[in-house]
Amino acid sequence: MPEPNPQVTVDSVGERIRDSFPDDLGVEPVEVTDEYFVARMVVDRRHLHPGGLVHGGAWVALADSVGAWQTFRHLPPGHDFTTVEMKLNVFGAAGAGDELVATAEHLHIGRSTHVVEVRVTKNGERLVAFLLITQFVLAPDGV
Repeated sequence: MPEPNPQVTVDSVGERIRDSFPDDLGVEPVEVTDEYFVARMVVDRRHLHPGGLVHGGAWVALADSVGAWQTFRHLPPGHDFTTVEMKLNVFGAAGAGDELVATAEHLHIGRSTHVVEVRVTKNGERLVAFLLITQFVLAPDGV
């Protein structure tokens, strides 16, 4: 298992995502350690379906983003990945003004796959969503 990459930091992720989909949605990297990565999103009208609650795509965008950052922190140098499977469960609603905080942790780090769980809480209180994601590790050309 590779050592965590200390170059994958809150600041480096913030730079990497500038002007990308997660940045456009207001997904913010907050904290990273060797064990987990945390991001937040304050819900506004961009995230809502017509009924005024967070759209399924916004839940996935938040959770998948932080899961990706957790994966990047644990890849061997020069490697990349692609998502091969994800499963999202949402246990509670969220609306404008709510703060969603997503914490990603590895369940498995292998040579060819990583499995990451992401837990999302609302307003620092209860668990409202859970994402399980499987990543396929891509070696650099020639490896």
